[in-house]
Amino acid sequence: MGAEGRGLVMRARRVVEDIMTPNPLTVTPRNAIRSAVNLMREGGFRRLPVVDRGRLVGIITDRDLRRAANSPVVVREQWYDNFILDHIEVGSCMTPNPLTIEPDAPIAEAARIMRNHKIGGLPVVANEQLVGIITETDLLDFLIELLELAPEAG
Repeated sequence: MGAEGRGLVMRARRVVEDIMTPNPLTVTPRNAIRSAVNLMREGGFRRLPVVDRGRLVGIITDRDLRRAANSPVVVREQWYDNFILDHIEVGSCMTPNPLTIEPDAPIAEAARIMRNHKIGGLPVVANEQLVGIITETDLLDFLIELLELAPEAG
């Protein structure tokens, strides 16, 4: 392998901390699901870590929120939707004790975990504290960066 190829391999061994989103927005288990919906909508997010007294206790996704808001009732009125959004707590529809990864883990490990478990994001935890989140978008951005650095095949 030439020097350029070795350089690409070295860059590919970066760690989660290099590409994660640090200090992500969070919700608590006691927040109404409306607050999670609003944060996701405003930030363009598809998942939010759920933190209670500084500790990660869950993760809530846009899919979890759609399930909670779209219960199998044939016909509903707007007041009922508003009631659900304002009175159902995040803790009742989040995924508790989510898979996590440490900031110094190899990026490939994060990608492997996400692929094997068919999940779109992993909270990043150091010393039992949430420090970031790594998502499929972060991984795709990293892949694009690697591909753009790769020498053209000739």
